[in-house]
Amino acid sequence: MKIVGIGAHPDDVEIFFYGFLAACKARGDDISIGVATDGAAGGDNPGAELAATRAKETVNGLTALATPSLLGLPDGGLAEAADARQVIARFISDCKPDLVVTHAPDDYHPDHRALSRFVTDVVGFTCPILFAETLMGIGFTPDFYVDITPFFAAKQAAIMAHDSQEPERFAAASALMNRYRAAQCNAPDGHYAEAYRMAARFPFTDIREMVPAPPAYRPFYVTGSDALI
Repeated sequence: MKIVGIGAHPDDVEIFFYGFLAACKARGDDISIGVATDGAAGGDNPGAELAATRAKETVNGLTALATPSLLGLPDGGLAEAADARQVIARFISDCKPDLVVTHAPDDYHPDHRALSRFVTDVVGFTCPILFAETLMGIGFTPDFYVDITPFFAAKQAAIMAHDSQEPERFAAASALMNRYRAAQCNAPDGHYAEAYRMAARFPFTDIREMVPAPPAYRPFYVTGSDALI
């Protein structure tokens, strides 16, 4: 399959759905990655120099998955960018995806929400869309859990490639989120999962076979030493 992941900012793909894309790549899928904005507003010294730094960090962080396409739209003003829809549409059309992964429409960041709207409108009913969970899972009810345990170390390394962003805070938040989602599946300590929901609409109603495997089933015993996590 052709899988496209598109994040709003440099480091968003790494934080929110790196594990999913890594699992897809491991099973033989063709991966394309887009980064919508230039990241120029995400630091103490905003501007072109920061954008150039963040572009290098993004390539370094994602190189194990794919060479990212940097769409160069304005950081912090994605919703108002005059050509945003056309740029995003061109990227997705060129990729010809079977499945697209992006931010949830109710995410905390306005650029994330804007990208989600653009992607949903552009994709239409040509292929399914998966929404990654919001930061710390606030208000997010998953449809799918994806076991990212084999790829968790690579995900953390990818986040840490973003030196300009104090990446330790995002690596820690990601570890907490991914461990929590694995624990919801009764996976033992040391296991990690990412959570997703889908845009359920005609003609895509059940896409489980397109999504990488969830954490392995493990019975819950009321008594015993392994009763819970």
